[in-house]
Amino acid sequence: MASTAPNFLITGGAGFIGSNLTLALQDKFPAARLTVIDDFRSGDFKNLRGYRGDFVAQNLAAMDWPRQFGSEKFDAIFHLASITDTTLHDQFVQVHDNVESFRRLLNFARPSKTRIIFASSASTYGAATAASVETNGAAPSNIYAFSKAIMDNLAVREAKENSDWIIIGLRYFNVYGPREAHKGVPSSMVYHLAQQMKAGQRPRIFKHGDQKRDFVYVKDIVEGSILALEAKQSGIYNLGSGQARSFNELVDVLNKCLGTKFQPDYIENPHAHYQNFTEADLERVRSALGYQPQFSLERGVADYIEWLYPDKS
Repeated sequence: MASTAPNFLITGGAGFIGSNLTLALQDKFPAARLTVIDDFRSGDFKNLRGYRGDFVAQNLAAMDWPRQFGSEKFDAIFHLASITDTTLHDQFVQVHDNVESFRRLLNFARPSKTRIIFASSASTYGAATAASVETNGAAPSNIYAFSKAIMDNLAVREAKENSDWIIIGLRYFNVYGPREAHKGVPSSMVYHLAQQMKAGQRPRIFKHGDQKRDFVYVKDIVEGSILALEAKQSGIYNLGSGQARSFNELVDVLNKCLGTKFQPDYIENPHAHYQNFTEADLERVRSALGYQPQFSLERGVADYIEWLYPDKS
């Protein structure tokens, strides 16, 4: 960014990825003016320990943006707020809240052409057997993924109609890392398995542990999101590690980090529409944003375990 004291707005900034991004922006731009919007449905104030900016407690699906901010100008809006619980099957609530929140944001930002960087999702790809490329058509298998696909559609349409307005969508893959524990069941498999193993229990994974995920550490996601501040044109890009790793491999990595030797406890998979494979093709995001993930599964899990259990010995 050209400005040494930018004005950033982060929606969903008390959530998992949002809080990591907010605190990273605060560190990278110490003179920045920061404002977080969150309604705490999937966020927690404890995630923002050390935060020095403003906070607006509002439901974005109902918020009147001009009334809230008047003529205030932002250098960029990071839009991470959404209903993130993919097990919430109320189709109206998921689509209304996720899509209408984004529509209201677009309407506010359009006159000033404020740069928007928003969270999309790898779930829009649906069932995959090979690395997902951004040109693949959307094939959402749940209502959360459908809502994200509609957001992508709106972003593409706005960018096409306003060539001087930069809108960047980032399809996050399977993110794990600090400040996710408050999410409960929707927290990452990395977190849940680590907690089970730390408590002396065998890690429970679906038979036979050969499902593969693009596990991406939240620090890489944050770095990719900040790189989008320099994007020269609109686009929707994958953010992942670029490597699919099995649940069995994850258990091995956790055993090494925790100093344990647990064998998996294989259980039946109750989910009819389960993604058995995710992997991000990173060619386009490398070219457009210069994104290069720094954390392999081994390095990311080791860093996370140190954060989760600082007294581990």
